[in-house]
Amino acid sequence: MAVEIDRKEIYRYLGYRGHEADSATKRLVESCVEELMKAAEPKAVFREYPIVITEDGSIDFGHFRVKSNHLSKNLGGCDRVLLFAVTLGLDVDRLLAKYGKLQVSRAVVMQAAAAVMIEAYCNERCHEWKQKYEKQGWYLRPRYSPGYGDFSLDFQPVILNELDAGKQIGIVLTDGGLMIPTKSVTAVIGLSKRKESCHVEGCENCDHENCPYRRI
Repeated sequence: MAVEIDRKEIYRYLGYRGHEADSATKRLVESCVEELMKAAEPKAVFREYPIVITEDGSIDFGHFRVKSNHLSKNLGGCDRVLLFAVTLGLDVDRLLAKYGKLQVSRAVVMQAAAAVMIEAYCNERCHEWKQKYEKQGWYLRPRYSPGYGDFSLDFQPVILNELDAGKQIGIVLTDGGLMIPTKSVTAVIGLSKRKESCHVEGCENCDHENCPYRRI
């Protein structure tokens, strides 16, 4: 896996704010990243849809509709969207489960590194789509996932079904609504003809807190 992993983000997940990790922790982080890189098999699937945003805050995708004021605000000015799903694969889940039983300290670091890794992969794909669509005169909004604001997790199976994600990249839902593999992400990205200064990698990496397209 060739995705660049930001070590600073791993340490942030681990609670290192304002002070540097000791040498033993740094070695552990590097060891976990190396092992995850070997285990991960990142895959993505996406599909483009036309949308209409109605006055009541619903988003009409044609043959399905979503009611979310936060998502409709994020998609304001958009005529189309991308639905996408990405995953790191089942071998990462197996690695996390193994260390959860054998070595808790390593499992904690592995969880943090895997969380940063899936975000990095999302960012990489979003930048690819950004370059592709800007050539066609479309501009991407920040990605928005089920569970943000009032965008219900009930929409998770809709995205996965629309993308045929089980067959395409191996993501399935448990009876409790959890995605397997666990290090997976689904999201919506707005496409607009209006150029805006938006960070397609997500709001956590943008300091414009008053942006009208912010997740929440």
